[in-house]
Amino acid sequence: MSFLKGKTVLITGAGRAVLSDGKAGSIGYGIATAYAKEGANIVITGRNVKKLEDAKEELERLYGVKVMYIQADINAGADNAAIAKDVAEKIVAEFGSIDVLINNAQASASGVSIADHTTEQFDLAIYSGLYATFHYMQACYPYLAKSKGTVINFASGAGLFGNYGQCAYAAAKEGIRGLTRVAATEWSKDGINVNVICPLAWTAQLEQFKNAYPEAFEKNVHTPPMGFFGDPEEHIGRVCVQLAHPDFKYMTGETLTLEGGLGLRP
Repeated sequence: MSFLKGKTVLITGAGRAVLSDGKAGSIGYGIATAYAKEGANIVITGRNVKKLEDAKEELERLYGVKVMYIQADINAGADNAAIAKDVAEKIVAEFGSIDVLINNAQASASGVSIADHTTEQFDLAIYSGLYATFHYMQACYPYLAKSKGTVINFASGAGLFGNYGQCAYAAAKEGIRGLTRVAATEWSKDGINVNVICPLAWTAQLEQFKNAYPEAFEKNVHTPPMGFFGDPEEHIGRVCVQLAHPDFKYMTGETLTLEGGLGLRP
């Protein structure tokens, strides 16, 4: 897909994570891998510098693309608007444009009931997910309007289906889903394509959980109807690549639910 040659994509929460078989082990890194294979300039952010450095080294070595990493952490005690603005300005200084913004970063305390959830735990999810998405969208907007670019945000089935023990995570993800729909309405006049994805992927964290607590895994993690979980690169990263194609402009504002790696429906 040569349309990505020379284009620049910002992916939040995209430090290197791999499965035991060597495949991409997180959604962010899976997306970065998919875009790298198409020759895009890659910019990744995250809190863990080592994972960002490892991602840069591997993506540049394997795919010959330019990768820039920026350590960034949207949190309750920071000047978050300034952090996002600084990231956007550094990207434009290096590459000249921002063509795709993918808001993937999210932290949360899962497995904690509403009654037991602390304000700090709630803030963790809201700031790392909802506020991060908001601030990066604001910071990148002028550049996306200029490039007629693409925004891809990530929500979750946790909010759609009310997963037990995920109140803060679900609240953050539902906020992101609403924010995305408003942006699709407001930014369509600028030629910016805006979508939200609700994925279910096989990640390194899930793999580690299964290996460490097999009985708990069987009780709490349900295999999708298709019989397998989505692959972060092949089933989610590739969808993100397609959504950046000019032919997908008509899909703006849609919620895409990926189940079992194969289902893609508005």
